[in-house]
Amino acid sequence: MNILVLGAGRMGYGAAFDLIHNSPDVASVTVADFDGAKAEAVAAGVGTSRISSLRLDASNYADAVKAMKGHDSVISCVNYWYNESLSKAAIETRTNFCDLGGNNYVVDAQLALNAEAKAAGINIIPDCGLAPGMVSILAMHGAAKFDRLDEIHIRVGGLPQRPEPPLDYQLVFSVEGLINEYIETARVIRDGRITEVESMTELESFSFDGFPPLEAFQTSGGTSTLPDTFLGKIKELDYKTIRYTGHCEKFKTMIDLGLCSSESLESGVWSLESEPGAIATGLPAADTETGRQRDKERANPTSGSAATASSVTITPRKVFASLLEKHLPADGPDYVLVRLEFVGTRRGHGETGDERQETGDYRHDKSAFRDPHSALDRLVYDIIDKQDETTGLSAMMRTTAFPASIIAQMMARGDVLSRGATPQEKAIDPEKFVTELLKRRIRIDMY
Repeated sequence: MNILVLGAGRMGYGAAFDLIHNSPDVASVTVADFDGAKAEAVAAGVGTSRISSLRLDASNYADAVKAMKGHDSVISCVNYWYNESLSKAAIETRTNFCDLGGNNYVVDAQLALNAEAKAAGINIIPDCGLAPGMVSILAMHGAAKFDRLDEIHIRVGGLPQRPEPPLDYQLVFSVEGLINEYIETARVIRDGRITEVESMTELESFSFDGFPPLEAFQTSGGTSTLPDTFLGKIKELDYKTIRYTGHCEKFKTMIDLGLCSSESLESGVWSLESEPGAIATGLPAADTETGRQRDKERANPTSGSAATASSVTITPRKVFASLLEKHLPADGPDYVLVRLEFVGTRRGHGETGDERQETGDYRHDKSAFRDPHSALDRLVYDIIDKQDETTGLSAMMRTTAFPASIIAQMMARGDVLSRGATPQEKAIDPEKFVTELLKRRIRIDMY
């Protein structure tokens, strides 16, 4: 099979690496990016003649159509706002398409293409990264083990192995995606109904063995289509992001101050004219003698030195995003933590969860844990992944790009539950997906 990867960033590299090094059925990979040099660097980094590079502007529909032809599947690792148009291009070329998601409204627009995708005989599957993506399929995997399921609670976080103040966080994917998660509302199921909850709320203490104190809080996008899939079937479903303790309060303060606002602001800029036609552009600091003289002249301009003001338009979110990219560490060794907790009832299971069998890196519990204070069974899935020191791939690349690669290959083989534009939890067989994760040493502990 031939696969096209759009985007030559962190996740594009991770997807290309998996397609080449972990996927024997893949004959060739093309990596495309607006920056042709970045695409060439990814191809060179993966290091094989089976991968080639291409310069492509993802916003150019005609060029996207041309690039997709001859490929069996496309993995979009570009910004989410391109994905609706790219999905339409995939339908035109009858090429399977999946992406990493990032925005619920864009996903809704993609899923609205179901009839067209089905008629073309292809799959359009948004949200195929970590969360939503891998965890959505794992939710289906765990749900199938219950006779009656009442609750699903999902907790996911990417953390630096060596956290640095002030936020104890490092950039491991798009800063725009991070801001979206923190400011848009979260969709959950409460008391059997879909409702929306403000992000950065409902803070809870959280723990993983061997880790310092953690916290988890509501963020947008993690549930994606799961509330619709499980509506009428369970009472509670939610998703929270895991961070080191203290992160939420600090970041929320910046949100409350308006630093994530997309509303344009007018900002005044002062200049001094020491003589007609001459404008001082490098103004001295206010705590210098020259600076104090400048401030005095602003207040009491003379004929020889006058202060003038002009305005510039700024968008706080754009400035803030640039500052985050400038000041936050990036690409250091990382962890990805995942926990899914299921609550319900299962017939024929005993009072303990001691029946276990080991299968490679997959520790499988034959019996869900029976809470001694409740008549309900609880089943927990835990994943602790960390940067691969051999390949250099971060945990976030492994747990985000690898699932997209797996799904792209399943689509190309026709190994899907249905065709059309569908959520991944409805199109992908959970057992087959988990098997592929285990081949890539993404371990799931169940207890």
